[in-house]
Amino acid sequence: MKLNFKKSGSGEPLIILHGLFGSADNWFSIAKELEKYYTLYLVDQRNHGESPHSDEWNYKVMAKDLNELMENEKIESANLMGHSMGGKTVMNFALQYPEKVKKLIVADIAPRHYPVHHQSILEGLTSVKLQEIKSRKEADDQLAKHISEAGIRQFLLKSLGRDKDGNFIWKINLPVINDQIENVGEALDYDANFENPTLFMGGANSKYIQEKDKEDIDKYFPNNHLIYIKNAGHWLHAEQPQAVVETVKAFLK
Repeated sequence: MKLNFKKSGSGEPLIILHGLFGSADNWFSIAKELEKYYTLYLVDQRNHGESPHSDEWNYKVMAKDLNELMENEKIESANLMGHSMGGKTVMNFALQYPEKVKKLIVADIAPRHYPVHHQSILEGLTSVKLQEIKSRKEADDQLAKHISEAGIRQFLLKSLGRDKDGNFIWKINLPVINDQIENVGEALDYDANFENPTLFMGGANSKYIQEKDKEDIDKYFPNNHLIYIKNAGHWLHAEQPQAVVETVKAFLK
């Protein structure tokens, strides 16, 4: 699948993948700092952003999508960074195509299985009557019945777009995501490991990377370094962008 991406900057390639319900746009503020040092590729994964929709949606095919992008862009090897679902994608990619990854950065996700915990978000997104709403405010009002946190609603509403006739649509492939949401929580299952430097960057206030995860991290990524960003939860790049930028720069040097 040919993914949508935004390219900027110069230097060694750094490819960044967003998380579930997100898009390349989530990383713009980070990109403004990092593009001074790297050629950045901010990627929309399949069924998200401006990339194509597909009924097939799992980490194996998302890793293949990334490989196709690198081949099309003639990138022999790159530094990879992924947040949450994007972190699982780049972990899978590094284990399948280790020769194509210089350094790996995984933001607030571990190799283990995660149970489905996005039910209220999916219910909220599904509840929005796209054919009836006249404004983003109306969509927000409908989402608020299921999701109380305004910040989460604003993040989700970035995926609200319009079709060629001006009607509201979700840019994400909501039916497939809803039907296959368990795929996002899948654990890594390989007989291989990735030996190049790997940074696991967690939010200090998040529970996504726990002490019990160190065994799996060491198994698949023996050359790893685990750090926590202070005063940050799961959305560490939005909550502490400067700390994330400095951490990424220090690791990639």
